[in-house]
Amino acid sequence: MTYKDLVYSALRFFFSFMSKLPKEHQFIDLSDYGRPIAKLIANSLKNTSFTPIHVTIAFIISGCIAIYCMIIGYYWLAAFFLIFKSILDAADGELARVKQRPSYTGRYLDSVADIILNALFLSTIWYITTISYWFCLLAFVGLQLQGTLYNYYYVILRNRFDGDTTSRVFEDKTPIALDGEKQQHVTILFSLYKLLYGVFDKVIYTLDKNADKGTILPNWLMTSVSTFGLGFQLLVIAILLVLGLKAMIIPFFLLYTFMIFVFVGIRKIFY
Repeated sequence: MTYKDLVYSALRFFFSFMSKLPKEHQFIDLSDYGRPIAKLIANSLKNTSFTPIHVTIAFIISGCIAIYCMIIGYYWLAAFFLIFKSILDAADGELARVKQRPSYTGRYLDSVADIILNALFLSTIWYITTISYWFCLLAFVGLQLQGTLYNYYYVILRNRFDGDTTSRVFEDKTPIALDGEKQQHVTILFSLYKLLYGVFDKVIYTLDKNADKGTILPNWLMTSVSTFGLGFQLLVIAILLVLGLKAMIIPFFLLYTFMIFVFVGIRKIFY
């Protein structure tokens, strides 16, 4: 076995703790680096009164602390809390799994919190730099479209191989509340989800409406698309902040958005 093979095997072993897919279909998900720690957090909370909603609230608080640290110029701390937010973002779902309490309330609260925090993160970066507000707005749109494409392809895989029960390829109808949650909460949060994410879902679906009818996407392509995941996006922001390159954050996401057309093109032509 070559050195390259050893490195790849080690990466596959590490990232196998992270995938929600069956083992034979797992890929190296670069956005899900927080999953191993998230599993430890979830297991430590399994027999406590803490719920997945509590963990979601914790990642909202972590995101807000990161914003405050950016404003006052404590970029190392901001980076830490961005990464911690990403870890907790994985931990709420893990806690739902270990407690065997899947929840549409938690699923939509998580997503609504994510998009609001994303808007606040980029607005804060606009505030502490000289970047145009319009570039900031375009970067936010690009950031969300990137994440939507990643989720679109990922959910198709998870649904195909029974890797998930609360995520759907198309979020069109209000789901029926599961045991232990109120329909009113699900309905309100789903309405917010549709309001905030609906346009991004429609754009990505328009770009690649037949993705669910194609062949299984290869691991290398899913790994590449995983750089569109929120965890990886927050990691990029954290790294650029620490390196003193805060002015490059918004231009990076603007330019990287063009990779959407590259990935969609590859999917349409080859798969």
